[in-house]
Amino acid sequence: MAEWSREERYRRLEDVESTQLEDLKHQVASSKYRQTYHIQPETGLLNDPNGLIYFDGKYYVSHQWFPLGAVHGLKYWFNYTSDDLVTFEPQGPILKPDTPYDSHGVYSGSAFEHEGHLYYMYTGNHRDDNWERYASQMIAKVEKDGTIHKFGQPVIAHQPDGYTSHFRDPKVFEYEGEFYAIIGAQNNNELGRFLFYKTVERQLDKWEFVGELHTNLEDFGYMWECPDYFKLDGEDVILFSPQGLEAKGDKFRNIYQSGYIIGELDFDSLTFEHNEFIELDNGFDFYAPQTFVDEHGKRILIGWMGLPEINYPTDEEGWAHCLTIPRELSVEDGKLRQRPLKALEKLRTNKETALGYADKFSRMLYPYEGTQYELNIEILENEASEIYFELRTSRKCSTLITYNTREQKITLDRTESGLLPNNVTDMTRSTILDTPLKHLQIFVDTSSIEIFCNDGERVLTSRIFPDEAATGIKTSTMSGQVYLQFTKYELKGER
Repeated sequence: MAEWSREERYRRLEDVESTQLEDLKHQVASSKYRQTYHIQPETGLLNDPNGLIYFDGKYYVSHQWFPLGAVHGLKYWFNYTSDDLVTFEPQGPILKPDTPYDSHGVYSGSAFEHEGHLYYMYTGNHRDDNWERYASQMIAKVEKDGTIHKFGQPVIAHQPDGYTSHFRDPKVFEYEGEFYAIIGAQNNNELGRFLFYKTVERQLDKWEFVGELHTNLEDFGYMWECPDYFKLDGEDVILFSPQGLEAKGDKFRNIYQSGYIIGELDFDSLTFEHNEFIELDNGFDFYAPQTFVDEHGKRILIGWMGLPEINYPTDEEGWAHCLTIPRELSVEDGKLRQRPLKALEKLRTNKETALGYADKFSRMLYPYEGTQYELNIEILENEASEIYFELRTSRKCSTLITYNTREQKITLDRTESGLLPNNVTDMTRSTILDTPLKHLQIFVDTSSIEIFCNDGERVLTSRIFPDEAATGIKTSTMSGQVYLQFTKYELKGER
């Protein structure tokens, strides 16, 4: 891929000729890897989900966006609205880098409601002539007519003493009558930390530093991005994305991680007694998730289906990445479960079922096939040592899911999935289940796969880029026999 100069990366969308943008849109739209029921960028690069909220009868979902190519450059927020979190209407860029404080990017943040109005709190990124970074936290109000009014000054002008300019991604929540913000930070020893701020008498232009949250993770990566605090099923939960962790066996295998800690947070002492850090997703492509509460009071998660600093096959086509499907969260047995949003059933068409045995010598070949579908697999009887599920198969391609019965281990292998990121060498990801595998719910789109194991006990998310002939579904075992029931639905989204 051609190198981008700094000037090219920080060119404003408003300064680009309309013909260039139309040419880029046409190029992106012609990509054979465009998704059908996932949010994806109309051009350029999508990353962190931002500003997720249910407000005044509608859902608002934004994402980080560099519109001019598949690289990280001058960031905007691109916004969508939805009535059901299944189909989305693009609204275009909602926050733009148009002040001295966010001149070099509108970075990640969150949404909240106050006195009947929608607000966004986000990180403004500014660079001086020496390319020194200045990060501040800003607020924008969405007026009733949809126009955006940014506060004239940052509400948090700079990081506190003892921390570097890696100070970003505020998530706003309410506690005991005040608005709080948890912010990802790096201290001067280059260690990731959480910082807490709160409003003064609920005045949105006045925020005071409460302090650093004390956790059991003293030395756990050099930066903690995209923190998200919430209370769920009686437990305090923090999601975040630490950078700089070393791989440990099957854990922490991606360039950066996303996960959570659960416990009890004391706001008076700013201490958090919590369990171990657990990865949210054990696949290849998941980062910077954010949660919100839906119209039914459920906690919903949406993540970025991608990772920083990875070169994906569609980069050459002028676009990269998408968002995951929405997932409902719950705390069960001290861990988070993620279940696909039930409303996604609206996408289902053309139900097909199959029931039968598979073994080492008799591979089950299914009469149905596809490229955009939901596949539910029930394991009714299992005497096999290993079970193999091959999806998006052709003569050249296969995305392989392996279950090792003795170890209760799920492995996703995309070695033969088609085109691959050119700077990732290890093409398998694995995780150990807490219970024997009984059920897989798998969402396949044109260029992605999301695998939910045992009703959301584990999830593996990945981009895949198979050829157009890769539509088959197969099952076999290493030894022994397995009795399976398959239910497949085609999923009809809008490309």
